[in-house]
Amino acid sequence: MNWIWIVLILFWTGGFAWLADNARTALRNRHERKMELIEAAKQERLAVEAAHQPPEPVCGCTHHLAKHDKQGLCHERVEVPTAWDENKKPLRYEAAQCNCQRYVGPTPLSQVYAEDLTDRA
Repeated sequence: MNWIWIVLILFWTGGFAWLADNARTALRNRHERKMELIEAAKQERLAVEAAHQPPEPVCGCTHHLAKHDKQGLCHERVEVPTAWDENKKPLRYEAAQCNCQRYVGPTPLSQVYAEDLTDRA
């Protein structure tokens, strides 16, 4: 019967509120750590997927290799500013050819088939 008085005294003095607050804080911290771990795993998975893809053949002018001819001249149309305001911000644009002189992006490798070096038989 004495244990009932101990529980009542703890209840009256707010002991259960302290216990509930500690449990709530611990669960919140656990949830935040779990969400950080999930986000880190997601970022790692995205980095691994990006690492397995070949580089995109994009030139310094941000146009694809397909937009350049054999000599490397870019044939893409871009917007060029033709009028500016007093703060030197463009007001009007006009279509013009990209002024890229030569393709400088990565050269795509051709697909090569190589037979295995060892016999598994």
